[in-house]
Amino acid sequence: MTRSDSPSDTDLRGAVIGGCRALTDLGLTYGTSGNVSIRRDSSGFFVSPTGMAYDSLQPDDVPLVMLDGRWFGRRRPSSEWRFHRDIMAARAEAGAIVHAHSRHATALACTGRGIPAFHYMVAVAGGADIRCAPYHTFGTQELSDAALTALEGRKACLLAHHGIIAVGADLAAALKLAGEVESLAAQYCAALALGNVGLLDEAEMRRVVEKFRTYGRQEAADAGLRAAGELLPPAQA
Repeated sequence: MTRSDSPSDTDLRGAVIGGCRALTDLGLTYGTSGNVSIRRDSSGFFVSPTGMAYDSLQPDDVPLVMLDGRWFGRRRPSSEWRFHRDIMAARAEAGAIVHAHSRHATALACTGRGIPAFHYMVAVAGGADIRCAPYHTFGTQELSDAALTALEGRKACLLAHHGIIAVGADLAAALKLAGEVESLAAQYCAALALGNVGLLDEAEMRRVVEKFRTYGRQEAADAGLRAAGELLPPAQA
């Protein structure tokens, strides 16, 4: 994609607003407790402004934050701009980041729990578990550093006594992952309530993580399955 083909700044700002409203629509957060960022280029990103109702946001309300800490716009960036900045700087593949206080993931985080390999779908976040970063005051560099550590080799993490972070190649991927993490958190909470939660072993999770590298891809190989064309054969009598 050339620069002339790239989304305009207005488009990107609008996408941030759409992402914020999606957090509420999907039940992943309440009020203004979440935030969303989208990479603009190698030097900066757009991020939701601090403390503004999502339904009132206009594109010009969405500030641009540079990786050196400068920001541009008429509204101040989210108080969590630091971990958005640090994740964008550390992860070239990160095109968007979603932070939310979804119900079940936050409940686990408030007990200091991550999400272990109780279900193979935990691998959707990139590894054998979804870690929980230790607690630090919101908006601080300490919180950002802890989040980066928890995200090593992962696309999502929990934040103790706080919420979740999900990272995606684009906004749709980040939102989808945040929803997957919340769904897994709800299942794990239910399993904990029943007691005696079994975990998949390391060898199995290595196999699952490897399979997830091609999960959902149309070209993925599968022994015993052969493409036979788009036209359907006649129905058998």
